[in-house]
Amino acid sequence: MTFKKSDMQYTHYSWTAIDGDDPKITGTPDSTLFSRKEGYEVLYMINKVLKKRDLTSTTSGRKAESLIKDELPSTSRSQINVFNWLNDNW
Repeated sequence: MTFKKSDMQYTHYSWTAIDGDDPKITGTPDSTLFSRKEGYEVLYMINKVLKKRDLTSTTSGRKAESLIKDELPSTSRSQINVFNWLNDNW
């Protein structure tokens, strides 16, 4: 199961890539800055966490989305830090 845009519970995201951003992010989370306001980045991170944890439900995806929106510390800025924080605080 891939968590999709239509599965997301919040609607405050921007879905427009700016120069230097790739809306089709692939690969492993790295030191690239993560924006919790960019829908495609949030969606990418949700799917990475679900895959790592071997989860497939929409409910699990929404839990990850809520963690990003409501609890992710502002000091977690890189993709890898966000990914690790989500897994550590699941």
